[in-house]
Amino acid sequence: MKNRISIAAVSLSMLMLLNSCGVMFGGSRYEGTIIANGHPNAQIYVDGQKMGNGQVTSLFPRNKSLNVELKEDGCDAKQQTFNNAFRTGNFILSVVSFGILGIGVDLGTGAAYKPDHKNNPAVHKVTDKKYTFNVDYSDCKK
Repeated sequence: MKNRISIAAVSLSMLMLLNSCGVMFGGSRYEGTIIANGHPNAQIYVDGQKMGNGQVTSLFPRNKSLNVELKEDGCDAKQQTFNNAFRTGNFILSVVSFGILGIGVDLGTGAAYKPDHKNNPAVHKVTDKKYTFNVDYSDCKK
């Protein structure tokens, strides 16, 4: 009985100590929806990998910029990079509540970052874990 209580206490302690604010409240990935405005047949590529046509939703790592390319027959390809921003509020909470271990976990997993929706009007924050990226493909007159 005493052994089970010890195992439970150690497991609970490790669960709390090996997490951080950023990981708990946002994770190391987010769900992103990329929309080719007005072009439902445009092929959408992310980091050179074809994701779909017109509108796609997928999970993306928080610690990398999102490199999107649109292609449609008869039009020039459109490339757009969506940069990341530092999640200052979650980082401060990690420091206060989880100390140096929380900092390491947030930075190591990428949970300390988010898409830069404040400085880029093409990025819309739906929730902490969901973002919409609108790519202007108005150069394509199809």
